[in-house]
Amino acid sequence: MIDFRSDTFTRPSHGMLQAMNSAEVGDDVFGEDPTVNKLEAIMADYFGKESALYCPSGTMSNQIAINVHTRPGDEVICSNLAHVYVSEGGGIAFNSGAQVQTLVGDRGLITAAQVQAAIQPDDVHKPHTSLVSLENTSNFGGGCCYNMQDILDISAVCDQHNLALHLDGARLFNALVATGQDPKVYGQAFDSISVCLNKGMGCPMGSVLLGSREFIKAARRVRKKLGGGMRQAGYMAATGIYAMENNIGRLTEDHLHAKQIAAVLREKSFIGEFLPVETNIIIFEVKGRFTPKDLTAYLKDEGILVIPISPTQVRMVLHLDVTPEMVERTCKVLAAL
Repeated sequence: MIDFRSDTFTRPSHGMLQAMNSAEVGDDVFGEDPTVNKLEAIMADYFGKESALYCPSGTMSNQIAINVHTRPGDEVICSNLAHVYVSEGGGIAFNSGAQVQTLVGDRGLITAAQVQAAIQPDDVHKPHTSLVSLENTSNFGGGCCYNMQDILDISAVCDQHNLALHLDGARLFNALVATGQDPKVYGQAFDSISVCLNKGMGCPMGSVLLGSREFIKAARRVRKKLGGGMRQAGYMAATGIYAMENNIGRLTEDHLHAKQIAAVLREKSFIGEFLPVETNIIIFEVKGRFTPKDLTAYLKDEGILVIPISPTQVRMVLHLDVTPEMVERTCKVLAAL
């Protein structure tokens, strides 16, 4: 099967398996796993942050960050399409007792002016705005990327109002490769960054939360409370080190493959609105003789897996387990429809 449902469906390559097998490990809860410590140091240095914390998942690293940055009753500003709001099980309310004010941006990308207007006044009747959370790339925005100046403008508004700024960087490496932006500028702009390793980077699991030493110290305590303390986690952390050394540059191939498939889809009469393809995600409207479920079922019979994400839309995600030959096969199947 050619699996476009998500870039989380990858399996470790031979080189990654070798890295896992040869990893030096210890007890990470005691801070004694050398491979985890090495991964955290690599990630902190890459983004120019003081410290880092290895977590089992991106959802956990996001939720830890939100918990550290807020108090119960606070308000978090984010896009209405943000993963922290849409796809983390109500975790902001459940874990932190905070509420959310959502903003409707361009494909999930919000602006400094919107943030400025959404900040609550100093009024006992209102919640206290304490955190702004951005997502890059925007998953439900079709993998679109923030312009760096827009990020810096939002960061300036947060500084002006003493708000923390968090980045859900689930596919941040896709954004960095597509735009050529400097990761250390991200480290300067954001108070905390969550970087997922099991999406485009191809790891079986894992996310790294980045911030100041004081922030990560608090985050480590929250991770413990959430049951996220791991023991010989170096076997998994080794995959992150391998990915950092081998899998960043190749993301351009995924982006190219996405554009190739999108070009074929755009020619079909049953395809409606099409989100711009900037990275490895394709989101398109299905209409006419197909519904998203019909098209998904037809493609499955052809050995191609996609996912309907709404009553009108289908999503396809490219990743390192999709070869050029698989892309060629997919394009032929779609062209014949």
